Amino acid sequence: MHRDVIIGIDAGTSMIKAVAFAANGKQLATSAVANRYDTLPGGGVEQDMPRTWADAATVLRRLAAEVPNLAIRTVAVAVTGQGDGTWLIDRDGEPVGGAWLWLDSRSGALVDALRRDGTGERLYAVTGTGLNACQQSAHLLWLHRHQPERLARATTAFHCKDWLYFNLTGVRATDYAEGVFTFGDFRSRAYAPEVLDILGIPQLARLLPPLVEGSRESHPLSPSAAAATGLLAGTPVVLGYLDTVCTALGGGVYDPVRTVGCSVIGSTGMHARLARGLDDIRLNDQQTGYTKSFPVPGCWTQMQSNMAATLNIDWIVACAGELLAAAGSAMERRDVLALVDARIADREPGKALFHPFIYEAGERGPFVDPLARAQFLGLTTATGFFDLARAVYEGLAFAARDCYAAMGHAPEEICITGGAARSATLRGILAGVLGKPVRRSRRDEAGAAGAAMMAAVQQGHFPDMAACCSVWVDPQLDAPEPSDPALAARYDALFPVYRSGYRQMRPVWRELDDARKGGAFHG
Repeated sequence: MHRDVIIGIDAGTSMIKAVAFAANGKQLATSAVANRYDTLPGGGVEQDMPRTWADAATVLRRLAAEVPNLAIRTVAVAVTGQGDGTWLIDRDGEPVGGAWLWLDSRSGALVDALRRDGTGERLYAVTGTGLNACQQSAHLLWLHRHQPERLARATTAFHCKDWLYFNLTGVRATDYAEGVFTFGDFRSRAYAPEVLDILGIPQLARLLPPLVEGSRESHPLSPSAAAATGLLAGTPVVLGYLDTVCTALGGGVYDPVRTVGCSVIGSTGMHARLARGLDDIRLNDQQTGYTKSFPVPGCWTQMQSNMAATLNIDWIVACAGELLAAAGSAMERRDVLALVDARIADREPGKALFHPFIYEAGERGPFVDPLARAQFLGLTTATGFFDLARAVYEGLAFAARDCYAAMGHAPEEICITGGAARSATLRGILAGVLGKPVRRSRRDEAGAAGAAMMAAVQQGHFPDMAACCSVWVDPQLDAPEPSDPALAARYDALFPVYRSGYRQMRPVWRELDDARKGGAFHG
């Protein structure tokens, strides 16, 4: 039987998915299980590593029930997953404790101190990536200081996708994007020993796995992984880049000619632009964001990621649902969301300003502050609930504009993906705030698609990524939705106020944190 299926695995924070694609990029079937992690005292967030591999094997077996003869039809399997975090294994390949997720904030105070004493700036000059509490470098430094016995047992530091790749192939490796933006020099696309020297942990270089370029290299599925997944031993397995790069690739960030951006409006907000060459990379004064290798020679993705995107919408919808329930009119969450989304479309823009820092870990882009907190500004007695809800949507759009501004400028056009991209109201607000046309990607599983695209190129189905995008990506993009000039002018006037508002609040957030802890106020 003809081999005509590429499988993309995307092990995200909320779900672990396996997606079957035809050679032309058509999505054939999806299998998924909910991801699970544990919240620990002191800001810890850990995930069980054996269970994660078992869940990945489960979704692959279930996918076979959806796609006839999947095993013998599979060309290759590609894997991506949540970025940052720390997944330690020992000499025998066994986990060393639970995996630290990117949500883990135990190193927050440490990172704050390193950014204040100039260490963060020195690292940024090499990696092109702002030090934050999500990253493996910060995790390893914290572990070195507080749990050295754990590091002594470890021989390799993985990320989520690397752990799955190891279980699929037996190969210890990481991708060029993740390895370099954390421990390397973005200019050379290689590990840079000075990164660990700056952090004062040069001895931990022993934990860093080799770098693998998935668009050119694969490894065979091991017999044990074949038994666990139901696929054939020897099937090529490709290590995709981390999920943000794969999602941007599958969502439309790569265009050989035009300057295109990609915003993923999910639980977090990820905003990416393509840099064609080192001269096109823009590092900001706040030392934030990520400079990531891209699976196209001579290209990088620059990304700024705000910690909370649709989490803010979830919050305002939950507030509405709570009020309705108290009034005896309980509604399903999806119905409350639809009601809110419809009612804010015609509300006057800018009746309130909202800073979307709702997540307890604060903000990481385009500034880093673990104490950042959400807030409304400019309320009067004329401000109603749906004005507040619209302000939440507008806050997400202002955060996106802030992120693009930190990378120099907004591209000519913005592709948007993620669950919230389905909202016509949000798309219109985004176009207005950004002052650029937006295009929705109809691709439901852009991350898995991006990984599968790397496999399609690696297996020789396309001569290069541009040819692959013309088949896999372009047909999935809606027509551009233009920016309304009057709305854009209104938002142009409000954007500086949005920025000024959160900048002036930073000392207040510290005072608030002290007050809540019962400590003394900062002077």
